[in-house]
Amino acid sequence: MERSGVANLPLHPGHAPRWLFKRMVTLSGEIIKVIEMEYGTEEVLRRLADPYWFQAFSCVIGFDWHSSGTTTVTMGALKQALKPEDGIVVVGGKGTVSRKTPLEIDKIGDEFNISSRDIDGIKYASRMAAKVDNAVLQDGYQLYHHTMVIDERGRWAIIQQGMNEKRRYARRYHWIYGINNFVNEPRSGIISDTLEKRVMDMSARKSEEARKISVDLVKDNPRKMKGMIAEIKDGRQSTLDEFSGMKVLTMPWNINWSALFKAYEIQPTNYEELIGIKGIGPSTVRALAYIAEIIYGAEVSWKDPVKYSFALGGKDGVPKPVDRVAYDRSIEILQLSIEEASIGNKEKLDTLKRLRRFVPP
Repeated sequence: MERSGVANLPLHPGHAPRWLFKRMVTLSGEIIKVIEMEYGTEEVLRRLADPYWFQAFSCVIGFDWHSSGTTTVTMGALKQALKPEDGIVVVGGKGTVSRKTPLEIDKIGDEFNISSRDIDGIKYASRMAAKVDNAVLQDGYQLYHHTMVIDERGRWAIIQQGMNEKRRYARRYHWIYGINNFVNEPRSGIISDTLEKRVMDMSARKSEEARKISVDLVKDNPRKMKGMIAEIKDGRQSTLDEFSGMKVLTMPWNINWSALFKAYEIQPTNYEELIGIKGIGPSTVRALAYIAEIIYGAEVSWKDPVKYSFALGGKDGVPKPVDRVAYDRSIEILQLSIEEASIGNKEKLDTLKRLRRFVPP
């Protein structure tokens, strides 16, 4: 991933008014159905996994470009708009709803007749994406929103968001199916408020050696690790602080030793298996990274991996109030285009394509 810009996503107070959200549900659904009709569900997933496209999509349906609500409300609207008969659905959501994602995946697996093996793979992707963005990448943002878009062939995209409570800013993470390795730069993109100065990214390619050492450490007896930490704290082991003049890494106060002993019993073969173990969270990941860098000199990436990214007006009146008449007319045009295309008349859809020539690049 390459960092290519910045987009602010501050926490905005209030909710989308009922009259606007109702329209968002309809318009977002019609837009997705047109894309599906023209290009298929795979293209829908690819676009939703693109931070730039997602941001533009949210703005088109009426959200301000820099509101954190672009994630939660847009995905909420899509979850209501898309049904199994459309061949693509949304599961998950905000807060406690996100924890029901595995059950929703099981339900949609039955609806789409997806094999139990593939369903297990989808649930694994959901769980690992959340764990990687919350523990393997430590950027100060706590996940509170997790959604997954699944098509009838079992392909998926993930859109999840974290909040930095102190700064009251949000950061959105995007994933798409086809990942071979969940711990080596797996995301399709991240969109955020600002570039953080000190971010520990154990999923960066630069952290590969530190990942390997982390696995070796847990495969050895955790009692040995306790001794290493004691040596560092007692000053018997030189640290990089002495050479850099700054704190390279802060050892967490609470380390889940029971999880480490469990990992020792399991003997994981790679880093992905390690972080998949229940109880291996941010503090444990950080402790292993500390030892890998401080004692063994395995460099950890401190580069923020963030990738950043108005048609009808915005919820808060920026850049202009939502034009209800134009909004309803847009929905009507899209619905009519889809209806006529479904019976073989694609003239209106072709007209929409031709209109693209008048839009500045």
